[in-house]
Amino acid sequence: MSKSIQTQIVKIDNSQGIRIPKSLLHQIGISEAVEIEVHGDRIVIRAALKPRAGWEEAFAKMAQQHDDVLLDDVTTTEWEEVEWQW
Repeated sequence: MSKSIQTQIVKIDNSQGIRIPKSLLHQIGISEAVEIEVHGDRIVIRAALKPRAGWEEAFAKMAQQHDDVLLDDVTTTEWEEVEWQW
């Protein structure tokens, strides 16, 4: 386990917070948004997952398995066939 650091709780407007040293954030790869959870008497802070994380790999796997097809038949209306231009 790594060395612990003691810090003070500070007032931030109507809330309270702590300052986390940049070196600790860099060590665990946090640079933007975080997720915070409470586990018993502990607060767990970790990097937030990026929206759509892993989608590229999932789509590539679907293509390899030929599972990237539409589930419904494509039906067009008369308007789409006559009026719509691509």
